[in-house]
This record gives sequence, structure tokens and C-alpha cells, in this order.
Amino acid sequence: MSALLCLIAGFVSLYVLVYYCVFRSARCSSSVKLKGKTAIVTGSNTGIGKSTALELAKRGARVILACRNKERGEAAAYDIRRESGKNQVVFMHLDLASLKSVQSFAETFLKTEPRLDILINNAGVMGLGCTEEGFGMAFGVNHLGHFLLTNLLLERLKQCGPSRVVTVAALLHHLGTIDFSLLNSQKDLVSGQSTWDSFQAYCNSKLCNVLFTRELSNKLEGTSVSCYCLHPGVIYTELGRSMSLWLQLLMMPFAKLFFLSLEGGSQTTLYCALQEGIEPLSGRYFSNCALQQVGVKARDDALAKKLWEVSERLSGLS
Repeated sequence: MSALLCLIAGFVSLYVLVYYCVFRSARCSSSVKLKGKTAIVTGSNTGIGKSTALELAKRGARVILACRNKERGEAAAYDIRRESGKNQVVFMHLDLASLKSVQSFAETFLKTEPRLDILINNAGVMGLGCTEEGFGMAFGVNHLGHFLLTNLLLERLKQCGPSRVVTVAALLHHLGTIDFSLLNSQKDLVSGQSTWDSFQAYCNSKLCNVLFTRELSNKLEGTSVSCYCLHPGVIYTELGRSMSLWLQLLMMPFAKLFFLSLEGGSQTTLYCALQEGIEPLSGRYFSNCALQQVGVKARDDALAKKLWEVSERLSGLS
């Protein structure tokens, strides 16, 4: 297992060296202003979510920081208001590890906020454990919570179109798999609790993100809502806070030398949220502010449709 983890670390390091040392300068060049628009960014009290929210606020949007921790969420809202010079930045409680919390957030938002123009499904976890309803943490937070949130807010997005749904996936979706029999029996896409299972669960959840976006675009055909998913780049954020200490120490030197800054890591998210003229590419996957090809499994329409149907049942939508 140690040899396998070292191999993975070596692969990631090689990827960072070859790809980001050459192409890391790509930035969102859109000059779009967002006065009068409202955006939700999940997991925006830290990392690339906070960086994304800051840029949206600078452009004049009303930004909802949808976060689990109230203290950190309110502190982030204060930081963004101060740095952006805008006061339309507010915290709203959202715990994606609880479907009840997702429902409560959506109900509160729809009662208090008249608009929704941009929904950014940014929050993500890599770790073991279970959600409130007993789903594997990565699957429950990274996919199922965002699946329910998007569907509960979809009518408001349609009413305020043209609008966008942006979901932060990852290059690691290429390594993901979906075992529906395992999901039905254990409410998770992995069966163990090892470090390897944690990594595989994350890859699986990122494949779910890409398939979700693919099927969502089919369901949105003919509406004024478009959707995109993306790989933000290799960024050393708090995503790895649940990793073992030795693995964090192993990653730290590479992070300092080669990984993107938080601002750099938010550029493709901003591109998908703001770039003019990409509506015909709804449902597609982006990286480094450019259209990219997804893995073979992520192009499977039947798999995407089945995941949607299973997710509807698991989230209580059907």
C-alpha cells in the first residue's frame, strides 16, 4: 500500500511539473460585471471557494457564502466585504453532510433572496466517515448534497436566466468508478476505511460530479440555464486536512514548490461562471480556462442517467 501511495504521489508530482509549470498562467479574462446579480458559493469560508467569492463580490454580485461553520463563515464574509469594498456578502448556514440542512438552506434562501444567477458547487472533502444520513462522506458531501441543492434551487435559476451552475470536479475523475450495488447496500462507493479507500472515494465522487453535470445539461436543454464542471488545478488547500499527518508532510514540499495559489486555483471556476459565449458548451468539462476532454466513464450517458435516478431516490427527490 505504501508503494502504491508513493506511486500516486510521484504521478501527481510529474503532472504538476509538466502541466502547471508550463500552463499555469491561464486566467479568466472576462470583464463581466455582476451588479444586481446573486451568487451562491458553497464551501466559501476558505480556499478557492473564498477566493472565488471575493472576485464575484469585487464585480458587484451579492454573494452568499454557504458554509457549515458559522464562526468561520461570518469571518470570511467580513474579510471579503473589507477586501472587496462591497457590503453585499452574507453567510448562510449549509452543511452538505446533512440532507436536512440542504433542504433548510434552500427553503431559507428561496424565502429571503429574490434572485439566483450563479450557483457554484465548490465545497469538497477527502476523508472517511459518514454523513448524517449514513452516506460515505465524500459521496454524500461532494455529490449528493450538491445534487439536492442544485435541484431545489433550479426553478429560481430558470426564473433569473440566463444563469449558470458550476461544479468543481477534478482531474482525478479519470480514476473514479461507480458501483451501484455497493452504493445500494452500503450507501457508499467504497467498502473500506483505509487511506486508499479515502482517496478512491474522492475520485469516485469527482466522477459523479462530471456525470451529474452531463445529465443536468440534458435536463436543462431549452432553458436559459447552462452548467459546467471543471478541474481547478492542483492546489494545496484545506481539502487535505483529513489526510494522515505523514501524508500531509509528504505533500507539503511539492505544494510549496509547484501547486497553484488560491487565486490561480479559482480562475477556471470564474471562467465557467463568467465567460461570455460558452453557453453552447453546457455540460462540458474545463481545465486551465479551456475546454478539455473527460475520461471514458464520464462520457457514458447511460451511466449519467442512472446516477441521476439513483441520486433522486437517495436524496428524497423521488
